Amino acid sequence: MAERLQKILAERGVCSRRKAETLIREGRVRLNGAAAHLGDTARPEQDVIEVDGVRLGAAPESVVLMVNKPRGYVCTASDERGRKTVLELAPERPERLYPVGRLDMYSEGLLLLTNDGTLAQKLTHPAQQVEKVYHLWVSGFTPGAERRLERPIVLDGRPICPPGVRLLHQSGGTAMLEITIHEGRNRQIRRMCQSAGLTVTRLKRIREGRLSLGGLEPGCWRLLTAQEQEYLNSL
Repeated sequence: MAERLQKILAERGVCSRRKAETLIREGRVRLNGAAAHLGDTARPEQDVIEVDGVRLGAAPESVVLMVNKPRGYVCTASDERGRKTVLELAPERPERLYPVGRLDMYSEGLLLLTNDGTLAQKLTHPAQQVEKVYHLWVSGFTPGAERRLERPIVLDGRPICPPGVRLLHQSGGTAMLEITIHEGRNRQIRRMCQSAGLTVTRLKRIREGRLSLGGLEPGCWRLLTAQEQEYLNSL
């Protein structure tokens, strides 16, 4: 099946889609000997794609790492403001890795890094309904506040899927909750809590689909097990 050139370049680990669009605009990408243009599509196994005169190689083997992201790291490959990025937590590898989905700088927990664009899209697309489970600590808690979090609200002009909410612990005006969502809107849980009159003091993702953070220490990484990889391949 033919795909957009920028998507192919990103999935082959050349660069991000945005950077690929820039390379195409600059005339540094050629398709079957002719200068490529934005909007061009290709079949990478049949067509000749070159970047700066170097032919695109075969698709690399899929690599997926799990990282326990600490607070203070941003989920980008590089940051113009000089902040620490999650890629600094990963080992040196020949593949170009990038984060699957986002955790904001002040959130922590399970984050996947991969070179597989198709897999990343599967995990983040709402149609897959991949569960994401978080533990969060809040202030301003009053009895029944967890039920307010289950109310349907609209974010970015669209209603969110109803979340699952469990109260794990309460002490005065503070509480620990478990929230399960199936989407990944920008700062979704923090905005849900704000709508319910709660202030998030800590937010940690502990599970994504069948992948659990388990005992992985903050700032550490591991390769997925064969069983976990099989689960991802089944999506």
